[in-house]
Amino acid sequence: MRLSDPATLFGATLGQVAEKKGGVALAATIALAASFLGEHYGAPAMLFALLLGMAFNFLAHDDRAAPGIAFCSNTVLRLGVGLLGLQLTFGDISQLGPVAVIAVVAMLVLTLLAGIGIARVMGRPLAFGLLTGGSVAICGVSAALAIAAALPRGRVREEDVLLTVIGVTALSTVAMVLYPVLFVALGLSDIESGYLIGATIHDVAQVVGAGYSISEEAGEIATFTKLLRVAMLPLILIAIGLGYRGAGGGAKARLPWFVVMFVLLMAVRNLLPLPDAVLEMTSGASRFMLVTAIAALGVRTSLKQIFAAGPRGVIVIGLETLCLLLMALGFTAIMR
Repeated sequence: MRLSDPATLFGATLGQVAEKKGGVALAATIALAASFLGEHYGAPAMLFALLLGMAFNFLAHDDRAAPGIAFCSNTVLRLGVGLLGLQLTFGDISQLGPVAVIAVVAMLVLTLLAGIGIARVMGRPLAFGLLTGGSVAICGVSAALAIAAALPRGRVREEDVLLTVIGVTALSTVAMVLYPVLFVALGLSDIESGYLIGATIHDVAQVVGAGYSISEEAGEIATFTKLLRVAMLPLILIAIGLGYRGAGGGAKARLPWFVVMFVLLMAVRNLLPLPDAVLEMTSGASRFMLVTAIAALGVRTSLKQIFAAGPRGVIVIGLETLCLLLMALGFTAIMR
């Protein structure tokens, strides 16, 4: 196994960026508008970016925009995922305790396996099961984008990536509203409710919103639990890379450069004291890159293309979400 060429990270010269400026400017403008709407209306910025991007689908094949859109949906995407490594601290996660940690890992693996099984039963390929199962099991949109980038070319369609983004974003938003009500109705404590929220809701922002809607203690536990799931992302990406060894004519397995970047930055974050200003800046940069990548993906695909395969993809994501919720409730009942 060898690392993919790290020059990919820095290979875009000033001349290349200038050539792509039309599409980059379009994607960045959509991302700015989506961020503004997300802040003012309390909805996920990535969903706004996706929907606004689709409105500009007529520019997807314009020679002035297409190169920059492709750059944003590929290189910018991978940079944003790599920078997520700076947001993980294992000191906070360790407060959960060993049994809860083992349960989270078990649920992650079982959700991935369930995703593969459900996808196959619904007539979708294994890669689609990995994509949707990973996004549900780990961290929603960020995991979907990372897994899509890690899969060999041709294994997953952009339409499937966008469908996954729409599905997990919508379900995560619904869960943010319904899960706190459900867990309180079940008579669970704040700690148990926070643990369940962190273990089941897809996106980090919705986990934080749902957890703190119950109490500060529930919010803290939910955040710690969610970060543990996010910490599993590089291991899943490495496993996917190894699992597809030899794909594409017997080529050697490559560890994507953004996975290496993620792991190295995660180590830096936990081993070295970093100024808060640096962490805030990189967190904002990573988020904006991911929103920009989603905007570019939206531009490249139309709604007609997304749903061309029928409702089976949405059903797969919904069933995976239900499986994760039932498993989490079961593990919590065992640990009581």
